[in-house]
Amino acid sequence: MSKTKVLNWLQKNTMTLILVLVFAFFAWQTGGAILRPNNITNLIAQNAYVFILATGMLLCILTGGNIDLSVGSVVCFTGAVGALLMASGMNMWLAVVIMLAIGLVIGGIQAFCIAYLKVPPFIATLGIQTIVYGFNLIYTNAQPIGGFSQPFKDFFNWKILAFNDFKGFSGYILFALFFGLLFWFLYNKTTHGKYMYAIGGNENAAEVSGVNVRKKLTTIYALAGVMYAFAGFLMTGKSGGASASMGVSYELEAIAGCTIGGVSTTGGIGTVPGILVGVLVFELLKIIMQFIGVDPNYNYIVQGLVVITAVAMDIRKYVAKK
Repeated sequence: MSKTKVLNWLQKNTMTLILVLVFAFFAWQTGGAILRPNNITNLIAQNAYVFILATGMLLCILTGGNIDLSVGSVVCFTGAVGALLMASGMNMWLAVVIMLAIGLVIGGIQAFCIAYLKVPPFIATLGIQTIVYGFNLIYTNAQPIGGFSQPFKDFFNWKILAFNDFKGFSGYILFALFFGLLFWFLYNKTTHGKYMYAIGGNENAAEVSGVNVRKKLTTIYALAGVMYAFAGFLMTGKSGGASASMGVSYELEAIAGCTIGGVSTTGGIGTVPGILVGVLVFELLKIIMQFIGVDPNYNYIVQGLVVITAVAMDIRKYVAKK
């Protein structure tokens, strides 16, 4: 391989290499404990909802680097609605359908503001974030919600393929796998996916080529809202309750997973495997900081620096191509 090809390969797979190095370092520091199957599955399960949030965020960023700031509020509100419905005795799956419908409506409202009213995505999603958070405070009276039925609790405890000392794969992992494959298929094997990349590459060119940009943006933001709502369902099950602050700042987690995973903030570039790597790198970073005894208050500083660095690297590549 020529030097140019090697450099190009390293540039395209920087985050994968970082993940391998970070994983190897942590395995060495822990005496190989993290390599145990149960610890690996726990790591993935703990980040399943972040991965699902990132798949929704990827939808928005692909269309031109449009960051969706409403993620945390949608997670909070849909999780609180689902929690109250299930605590009142409603069938779990009916409550989930209602949660997803709320996410769909919120995403549709954002899409209308962006695609038809021409409000900049940053402003539209910031406004919706604030409005939805306000509704959440009113709906919950700023009080935590618990008291779930036993079937709901049992649903998040089931696992498959457990044998000997291996505890098996939890529902969180299976949901992450399902949505990962679904979105990989959507992005790579459907016309809708090709249109998303086209809009992100050049919205005007896509429209001239016959792409109904308004319709596609509506679909994209509505689908993203559904993903945030489902992540709210998983977070409710994971935490065993819901509160007005349950998903606050989780837009950072989703953005970090995307940017670290190679999603371009200029639009048109990004993959599902990439954001999986980004989510795991981000989580391993937090685990290592905890392991070496860094004050937890520094976590946000380091996370912010990582996001800025990832975006700066992406912009540099974009400028070099131009």
